[in-house]
This record gives sequence, C-alpha cells and structure tokens, in this order.
Amino acid sequence: MIEIFTQISYVLAAALFIFSLHWMNDPKTARHGVFAGVGGMLLAIIATWAQPAIIVHHVWIVIAIALGFVVGVPLSRVPLTAVPQRTALSHAFGGLAAGLVGTAEFFLWLNEAPHNLTTFRMTAIIAEIVLGYLTFTGSLMAAGKLQGVKWIPQRPVTYPLQNVTNIGLLLLAIGLGIALILNPAQAWSSTAFLAIIVLALLFGVLLIIPIGGADMPTVISILNAYAGLSAVAMGFVLNNKLLIIAGALDGSSGLILSIIMCKAMNRSFVNVLFGAFGQVQAAQVTGEEKVYKAETAEGAAQLLEQANLVVIIPGYGMAVSQAQHKVRELYDQLKKRDITVKFAIHPVAGRMPGHMNVLLAEAEIPYTDLVEMDEMNTDMPQCDVALVIGANDVVNPAARYDKTSPIYGMPIIDADKAKTVFAIKRSKNTGFAGIENELYFSDKTWMLFGDAKTVVGELVKHLS
Repeated sequence: MIEIFTQISYVLAAALFIFSLHWMNDPKTARHGVFAGVGGMLLAIIATWAQPAIIVHHVWIVIAIALGFVVGVPLSRVPLTAVPQRTALSHAFGGLAAGLVGTAEFFLWLNEAPHNLTTFRMTAIIAEIVLGYLTFTGSLMAAGKLQGVKWIPQRPVTYPLQNVTNIGLLLLAIGLGIALILNPAQAWSSTAFLAIIVLALLFGVLLIIPIGGADMPTVISILNAYAGLSAVAMGFVLNNKLLIIAGALDGSSGLILSIIMCKAMNRSFVNVLFGAFGQVQAAQVTGEEKVYKAETAEGAAQLLEQANLVVIIPGYGMAVSQAQHKVRELYDQLKKRDITVKFAIHPVAGRMPGHMNVLLAEAEIPYTDLVEMDEMNTDMPQCDVALVIGANDVVNPAARYDKTSPIYGMPIIDADKAKTVFAIKRSKNTGFAGIENELYFSDKTWMLFGDAKTVVGELVKHLS
C-alpha cells in the first residue's frame, strides 16, 4: 500500500514540476508555478519519508529539515540585488548534496555489499561526485565574485597553461573514474575515490576564477545545468525515478538558458568557460582625450517632459542602488503627461538571467512595458530620449564595429540611435568588459553622474 502511495505521489510531483516550469513562461501564471514547484517538492518529501526503510530514521530527517530551515529562511530574505549570489549558493548546496550522497553510497556498498558496485552504478556514482563537487566549489566561487568577497577577485584570474591545467585535472579525474568503474572493489579504490573528489573540488575553483563578472549570468545557468545533471546521476544511484525527472528538468532548463545567454552575447560555451571575458584591456593611446558632457537633473527633466517616447534601459547600477521604486515613480510622472514609456531589457543585463525583470516587477511596473532587446531596437530611431540607468557594455556601440573589442559581435540595445541619450553612472569607471563605452562620448549623450536612486529621485522631484 505504501509503495503504491509513493509511486502515485512521485507521478503527481513530477507533473507539478513540469507544470511549474510551464507556468513560469508567463508572468500572469508565474506565481502558480512557484506554488506548483513547492507543492511538488513537499509531496516528494512526504512520499519518500513514508517508505518503511526510511521512516525508522525520522529523527535524523527532522534534524536535517530543521537545519535546512535555519539556513534557508535567512537566505529567503536577502535583497533582490543579492538574488544572483543566493542562486549560486543554492546550486552549491545542490551539488554538495549530490556529492555527499554519492560518497556515502560508494563507501556503504564497498564495505557491506561490494556486489552492488556494478558497472552502471559506478558510472552513475562517478558522474554524480564529479558534477556535484565541481558544482559545489564552482558555485561558491561564483557567489564570491558576485558578492565582491575580498579574496575572490571579480576580474578574471589567468596564468600560463591555465586551460591545459584545467583540462588535465578533469581528464585525470575521469581516468581515475574509469579505473574505479572497471575495478570498484580493489584495495586502492578508496584512495582513488577520494582523489577524484579532491580533483573535482579543485577543478570547480579553477574553472570559475578565469571568468569575469560579465559572464556570471551564463555561468550561473551552466552551474544550474551541472547541478541538475548531478541530481540525475543521483537518481540512478538511488534508483529514484523522481530524482531523475526533476534533475533532467533542472539540467535541461539550465542548458537551454545557457544557450540563450550565449546567443545574447554572440559567444560559445567554450569561449565563456575558457575565454577569460572581462579581463581589463590595455587602453589604446590615440593622443585624443575623450570628454564626457555632463547635464543636471533639472535639464534632463525638462527634456524628458517634452518627449513622446522615452525608453529606459536598466542595468546592474540600478540593482546596486535599489533604484527600481524611484524608477516606478519616474514612470508614473511621465505617464501622467501621456508620454509613452518602454523598458528595453537586455538578456544579460545584471548578474543573472531575468535580473532586470525581477527588479522592475518588484516595483510593479506593468510587464507589457518591458520589451525585449530585438523588439525594442526596431523602435529606437523613433525614441526621443533613451535613459540608461547603470547599464554599460549592453549599450556600447563598439560591439558593432570594433573587431578588437572583447564585446565585438555581442548584440546590444541600440541606445545610440535615439535622438537624445541620458546616462546615469556612479563614476567614470569601465564596465565588466574593462573597456570605455563609446556611447558616453557621443554628441547626443549627456551624463548624469551619481547614485542611480538619487539621480532618478531628482528627476522625479523636478517633474513633480
């Protein structure tokens, strides 16, 4: 009876996971997607817990759940600006869980039932621990870069023969894994297994340190795929079909999202993982000093008031200053004057996929006014004022024509085609790509230096 209940519950949970992803496709049903995902996971936990072989250990399960709440509740209360690093930490926990389960199963079977270490199970265990542990350390490094931890540089860290070293470590781990698969119960098996764990942990660190902050949205998606694949392997090890389904959904969604991110930057997976994008470029000496043209909030407000179409282009600077609510006030002031206001959203703006969408949704800006890059670019020549809030590389015209630029070929929002551009920027520092933004030196661009929240607040004050 319990077995039937478990299997039915697993089928329902799998259906809820699928519906959760489907409902996430539309902002109107996204909340249903969240509840479906939570409900599916709760049902899966209850069904698994009810199994006779597991229920006898309910004290340990209660302790584990309690510890999960201790960690999870504070993580759920982080500001939206910290969601990217919180997401990376979630991937780290998922990878660590998969790695620990694989480690426990291997040593349990090695000591008590070596006959269970079949070729198939050993293959699944090796895949589980390699993917799990490299996801763990890689995600911790990504979270550290996003958080700005002092001992983890945000810029790429490169050294001679770096790619050769990384690939060599991975191949060594795979080689040891193959040896274990063929000889799982030898005297040296435990040592080889622990060596694979160390190599996977080290590879996760070395995989992420050469990647700059500009690639973090794609890196997070790739790590999400790794976490999902490690869960699939864990499902095969534990003979749990629901884990296989959930992991496959997680891994495939992360892979699809990574493909979208790479397409948005006109780059490949190999280039993201090994290209050290975001490394500071040496400035070319031309003998000509470029000069910014500054404008006051009052002057900008006067021009905004006379516009018919205003396109707001948000970036990470808006997230850092938490200016989304002030942006909503600016939006309301412009709409009162019958001015059409649209938000141009670049797929990799911010530090994670959909970062700008989440922030603007928090400020209750109508989703219909959030326009994807390709669609918005067709209307940019008719735009009277483009207001760039903390965005940098995603509006840099050098991506179109400068073949020496690290962002050459990356699709951008065509802010430079607007009649007038106002760019809000905290300082004259470069963006993640480490290059100057040609847009800021254009004849039609005026700079509004300062914290985005403060500057937008000044615009609202003058308009009101």
